[in-house]
Formats: sequence, structure tokens, C-alpha cells
Amino acid sequence: QGCLNRVDRLFSLLESAGLRPNLDSYAVALECMGRSQSPPNAILRYLQQLNSNGFHVDELFQKCLFEEDEKEMVLRAIRTVQPNYQLPPPPSPEICKSSLLQDFYSRETMVSYPKLDFSVKELQERFQQQLQMELKNTITIESVEAAKPLSPQAVKARELLGTLRSQWRDAILQALQNSKRNLARPKRLSKYSVLYPYLCLLPDEEYVDIMMQILNDMSPQGESLAVLARELGSKVYDRYIIQRKLRSCQLEKMQQVYENYIQLLAKDSQPKQYLPREYWEKLVAEGGFGPSLSLKNCSWPCVLLMRLGMHMLEILVKAVKVPRNILNHRLQSKPIPVLYHVYSFYSNWQVGLIKPHPIFSQLVSDAAETTLTFNSSAMPMLCPPVPWTSPNFGAFILNDTKLMRFMDDTIQHQLLLEQCPLVNLHPVLDALNQLGNCAWKINQPVLDIIISIFNDKGDEKLDIPPPLSEAPKPPTSPGHSSTWSKSLKHELFLCKKKTAEMHSLRMDALYKLSIANYVRDKVFWFPHNMDFRGRTYPCPPYFNHLGNDVTRAILLFAEGRPLGPRGLDWLKIHLINLTGLKKKNSLQERLEYANEIMEDILDSADRPLTGRKWWMDTDEPWQALACCMEIAKASRSPDPAAYISHFPVHQDGSCNGLQHYAALGRDLSGAASVNLVPSGLPQDVYSAVAQQVEGLRKKDAEQGVRVAQVLQGFISRKVVKQTVMTVVYGVTRYGGRLQIEKRLKEIDEFPEEYLWEASHYLVKQVFNGIKEMFSATRDIQNWLTESAKLIAQSGRTVEWVTPLGLPIIQPYYRSRSTVVSVQCELSNAPAPLCPALSCRKPDTVKQKNAFPPNFIHSLDSTHMMLTALHCLRKGLTFVSVHDCYWTHALTVDVMNQVCRQQFVALHSEKILQDLSEFMLEKYC
Repeated sequence: QGCLNRVDRLFSLLESAGLRPNLDSYAVALECMGRSQSPPNAILRYLQQLNSNGFHVDELFQKCLFEEDEKEMVLRAIRTVQPNYQLPPPPSPEICKSSLLQDFYSRETMVSYPKLDFSVKELQERFQQQLQMELKNTITIESVEAAKPLSPQAVKARELLGTLRSQWRDAILQALQNSKRNLARPKRLSKYSVLYPYLCLLPDEEYVDIMMQILNDMSPQGESLAVLARELGSKVYDRYIIQRKLRSCQLEKMQQVYENYIQLLAKDSQPKQYLPREYWEKLVAEGGFGPSLSLKNCSWPCVLLMRLGMHMLEILVKAVKVPRNILNHRLQSKPIPVLYHVYSFYSNWQVGLIKPHPIFSQLVSDAAETTLTFNSSAMPMLCPPVPWTSPNFGAFILNDTKLMRFMDDTIQHQLLLEQCPLVNLHPVLDALNQLGNCAWKINQPVLDIIISIFNDKGDEKLDIPPPLSEAPKPPTSPGHSSTWSKSLKHELFLCKKKTAEMHSLRMDALYKLSIANYVRDKVFWFPHNMDFRGRTYPCPPYFNHLGNDVTRAILLFAEGRPLGPRGLDWLKIHLINLTGLKKKNSLQERLEYANEIMEDILDSADRPLTGRKWWMDTDEPWQALACCMEIAKASRSPDPAAYISHFPVHQDGSCNGLQHYAALGRDLSGAASVNLVPSGLPQDVYSAVAQQVEGLRKKDAEQGVRVAQVLQGFISRKVVKQTVMTVVYGVTRYGGRLQIEKRLKEIDEFPEEYLWEASHYLVKQVFNGIKEMFSATRDIQNWLTESAKLIAQSGRTVEWVTPLGLPIIQPYYRSRSTVVSVQCELSNAPAPLCPALSCRKPDTVKQKNAFPPNFIHSLDSTHMMLTALHCLRKGLTFVSVHDCYWTHALTVDVMNQVCRQQFVALHSEKILQDLSEFMLEKYC
């Protein structure tokens, strides 16, 4: 009865405020009535009101999200007055109507999904391993840094740290409990009072764990106050979401559905003609009662996350102390803070930093601990990802993941995705599921060589960062540093900067190699999501196939396929592509060159560190070495065509942005220069532009133009490449001039006094050359830029929809609008955090300049997704690094064919006309 009274009061409050209850309000009311077995007349009154507000009772079960047994309680209430009421049947699956995917979604051409090389039982075990990792929230792994023999100093430092950490845990717990008591007092209202309920969501020990993790991971150089605060707040939110999923019984339902979903993927189950998303949706629809698998929206605003993080940082700074004499007994034993708050200036911005005391950094360094702790979401998944079925559901089992990654303070993307009919998002969701379902394993021999060099002082040439022991030593001079000369101070500054860079690079490599080493004997997966333009990325941030040369070299497909008749040739061509030596030669010439240097290839494979080391002088040395090893194994096998290869072969786009512009503008001469028309030799647009500029320079030199005469012999592909490449992405003449000046500076023989004049002259000629070759490209760019400028000036943001139906909005706003600031009690200085969303105006310059490149990026991602989906239909393994597509050597020819077909299909659409009509309808 009390519950019913509260519901009545709530509804009368809504009415008095002039608000109409929504479906969720009625679901809550009816759930309450079903649970308390309210009288039929009260239930009938609410059902009549629901109808008079334009809703139908069936919509409660079709559109509302439920936790635990809420759905059953709503049904109980309805059946109290309508005993024969039946739940509405699950809606018939909607089929995507995109003209680009009619064949793909056609039921007549459905094929069974390719199976993974695992049994149902094995996949169930892997699911349990992944679940245990996510339930723990963090995972601690062994570092690959060589464990030095434990010195007495290290043993002592570890013991000291262990004792101190135990004391710090107690001190943080005490400080947290005191803080909660103070916040709970109604008489002491402060801006932090709002945090009290958020400090009660988890057990106190969990907040302490989070703060201790931040303390243990602190860099000696310090961390940004805002970044740390955001991280602390986000960690609390992530743990709360997991608790909520456990409390709402969502996990049990997830386990049931996933165990059935495995039947689609496992090799010992019957083939099923479903896509992963379709099969998951079918299983959920058949699941009937119980909680919904998506949670009701409970995201916390950015400002709240920051306030919570700031408060936890304040507790850390005040509670964590160390005796001043712990490393030097001659000093006083006074306790001093382990962390302190300082300010630094970046340009004109004042930025707060949290820095550890040198005593703490020294202790951590002396202890030389050999473990690293990561959030479970930073690790590759140990089972196939949960398929994306909506903008709010997919990827990890428990970890909350957004379909679209965006800045903390922009919610427009999420709103746009949620308002979009779900059927329109099916192609994007299916493409992400295809990319995420690729199973990977580690190339162990290559990983072992990399770790050995990493532990032997690194090698900058091979992109393996050296340890800090190799950092330049700071200058020494008598007297205090304040009395040093300007040049000495500058030398000290450069030395500190180099050390900080080295530390950052070394830690990045350590994380990647340690994670790779942890999964060295496992099969793993990378769930994918995307940015606001539709470009796809693996969710685990440190170790994935989008990484550098070192990271890519240690990744192999878990599934192996025979090389087939042309596979070995493709491996050899791929190797020559990695060297960067034969960019202007045909594929046949590259293959012939590979056969000529087989001795070097085999020597590199057999004796990578003691032989001729041919692989070290290539563009991508580690991937080249991995490829040499694969070629050696394949060519020495009894039958190379039958050799089972796990090696990914890449096919890279050539100047992708210009390809899309040339196709959009039907520019024949431009299309020829970016390989869109048949040709025996690969065309090189950079060399073509360089030749054109050289022709213009010759004419000017003959007419006596001094700068044209000075530039004789200096115009090369390298000088113009960056500017040609970035013209697509909206580079201005000013930016282009700086790029060319930088390239000319690298040429020792070029006279320095002509740098400004020569770069000014060249950028003009490069732009003229491109204008001539890509006549329609500049017109399209200008139209996009002018349109975006007018839209932004009218106070609106630029939006469009990709040919696959993905809605896009540009997230550029003026940062100096109304600012919600949080007083940082660490220093009593206001810290601007999250611009208020309601009154933000678009940044006209950014909206205008970013529209052409973002539009082209969205087309590029559309082409990649089309290729991914059609490769899936043909049973290929396919992954991408934006415009670089990977598959097995056996299937390169098929992938190439699909890639070209889908590019033609995409540009056969009325892309610019559709965009024009969309903008006219939306903005006019």
C-alpha cells in the first residue's frame, strides 16, 4: 500500500508540473502493483490512463527494459484485470534495405557462417575464463622485463613497500570513512555533498583498491590532475555497472544466451544460416522472461565523474604519507605526503599535476617489482566477443563498452544512434562483429627475439625503446641551478624532456610485450567499436593489430589455411611491399626480386641476429623478419601449396583519400594517378605531382625566376609527398608550406636563406599541380567546406548519413562557452572541467575545416565495411587497419576482387546528390 501511495504521489507531481508520464513510468507503477498485489480498480485506473496517453499495453514489453523479475510483476498486474492477456509475439526480424547490401541480406543467398576451430565445450571453458577475468575487474601479469637477481637493496625495498602499502590501505580506508561521515551530515552542505550516495555504491574496500591501483601506477614524472580524476571516477562507475549487472540477474541470462550462441560458432555443431547478431537476437527473443540484457540508461555525467575523482584524489593526497627519513636515517622522522599537487604551464594553459615524492619513486625503482596490473577491458578477450546488437550492447561480457567512442562531454553521438532505427545500423553492427570474431595467436619465435633485444638495452633503429639507464645524463655545474647560464638550463630542460619521452615509450613497449607474453599460448579476440566517423578500432587499447611494426609482427591468425597455388607468391610480394624497395615496380617484378634475394631471406629467417641481417634495413623490419620466417618454412615444406599458413598478408590502399575524391568527381587523370584505372605498373601520385611541379619550375627558371633556379635538383617525391597526402584532409597553404619547409631543411645541401621563399613557391605549385590533375576534387572540397561554414554560422553542427546508414555528427564546439567548474580542494584553485552542453555553440572554423576529411574518412570506413561483409559471405578471414586489408595468403586474390567490386558499387551510388538532398532537408 505504501508503494502504491508513493506511485500515486509521483504521478500527481508529474501532472502538476505539466509533464506526461512515459512508458517507463507506467512500467514502474505496474511492477509495484504486481509486487504488492494491488486491488484491480487501482491497476485498471493506470491501464486506462496509459491508453489515454496514447500508449498500448503491448509496448510495455516491446520497448521497456527490465531487471530481475520486473517483467513478471508487470504481467501479474495486467493479468489481475485482464486474465487472458498474452505477451506480444517477438517482432519479425527487420531486413536492411540498403541498395549496397541487397545480395548480402537476401535470404536466397544466405550461407552458413564460417566455424571456429573449437568445440562447444572449449568455447564454454573460454567463456568462463573471460567471465572470471571481468568479474575480478583487474588482472595482474608478469612483466617481460628481465628479472635481475634480487639484490639485498631490492629485497629491503620490497619489504618496505609492502609494509607501507599495508599502512596506506588502512589510512585511506579511515580517511574515506571519515569523509563519508562528514558528507552525510545534513548541516555541512558543500559542493561535494552530492557525492555521498556515489561513495556508498561499492564496499569501502573497493574504493581503496581503486585508489591504491592509481598510486601504484603513478609515473615518476607525475600525471595530469584532470586525467587522474577522470580515471578514478570512471573506475568507480565501471565497478558499479558490474555490480548492477550481477544484482539484476543479468549475468545468469547472459550465460544462458552465450552458451546457446556458441552453437553458431563451434566446429562440432550444426551449420546455421544466421549472422552472429541475428542468431543472438533470435536467442534473446526465445528467452522470454527474466531481465533485459541491456541496462536502463545509468551513465554518469562527466562533471560528476570528475568531482568523484577529485574527491578521491584529495583523500589520497591527504592520507598517504611516508616517513621523511625512510631512505636517510640522518633526517627527521617527520611524515610527509607521498603525492603532491603542482601546476605546470602548457602554452597559455595552467595545468594541475599530481606528482609522487622522489622518495616514493626511489623506493619503487629500488624494489624493481616484476608485475603489471591492468583493467580486464585492456586485455584481449579469451572467448569470441558478444555480438553488437544495438548501440548499448556488445563486445565484453560485463565491461560497459560504447559502440561509438567520443569525447567525455559529448552525448550527441549516443542520442543520434539511439534515435536511428535499429535496422539502419545492422550493416555497421554486422561489420564490427565480423572484425571482432577474427581469432588471433602469438608468433612466439618473433616475440622471443623482440623481448631479448628489449632486455638488452633496446634498439632505437628497430623501434625497441632503450631503458632509462641509456638516457642522457643531466649536466652538472657548481652552485644552485638558479645561478646556471641560459644554455646550461636549456641543456637540462632538453635532458629532462628526452628522459620523459624515453620513459613513456619504454612503458608503452613494456605493456604491449607483457600482454603479448601473457597470451603467448592462448587464442584471443579483439572486440571492435568505432569513432564518430565510422572508422573501426579494437577495444583493448595497448596491444592490438593497429599497433606499430613490432606489435603487428607478433600477431598471427589463429586459423590456418593452406597456401594454395599462389599463396607462396603472395607471401613473397608481401615481404617486398614491407621493405618499401620496389614501390614503382609491378607485382611480377616484385616477385622476381624476392626470388633473386632468397638467400638473404632464408639467412634472415635462420640467423636473425647473427647473420647478414638483411631484414633490419627494410621499412618495416619486424614484419619483414616474421615474413622471412614464414617464407622459409613454406618453401622448405614438402608441398608449399599444402603448407598451413597463419600469416596475415596485407593489401594497402594507395592514397585512399584521393581515390575517393577522384571517384566522386569522376576525375579521369586523377583516377589514373591513384590506381583506379587498369595499369601494368602501379601509379605513384606523389611522383606524378613532383614531375608536374618540376615541369612548372623549369619554365619559371628559364624565365629568370631566382627561386626556381635555386630549387633545381631538389624537387623529389619525398618533398611533396606529405602535402599531397594531406590535401585530401584539408591542409591549408600555410600548413603545406610548413611541411615542405621541414622536408627542405632535411636536405643538407639546400641553402638555408631560401627556405621560406622556396617552400612558399613550392606549395603554390603543388596546389596548382593537384588542381590540374584532380580538377573536380578541389570543387568538391570547396563545396563541402562552404556548406559546413554556413551550417555552423547558423548555430548548428554538421551532420550526415553514410551510404550504409550510419548517422554522423561533428563534435566540435567552442570550448570557452559556459564552463561548469569544480573547485579543486587540493589547492583551492578552480579547475574547468566540462563545458555545459545546453548552451554550446559549434566551432565554425573546426566544423568547416574538418568536414571534407571527415566525410572522406566516413566513405573509406563504408568501403571497408562493405568489403568485410562480402568477404564474410565468401568465408574469408578479414581484418583491417583502416585502408589496409588483411587476409590469408590463400584468399588474397578473392579479397582483392571483393575490394574492387565494393569500391565500384559504393561510387555507383549518388553519394554527393544524396548528401546535398540530406543537407537541404535538414538545414533549409
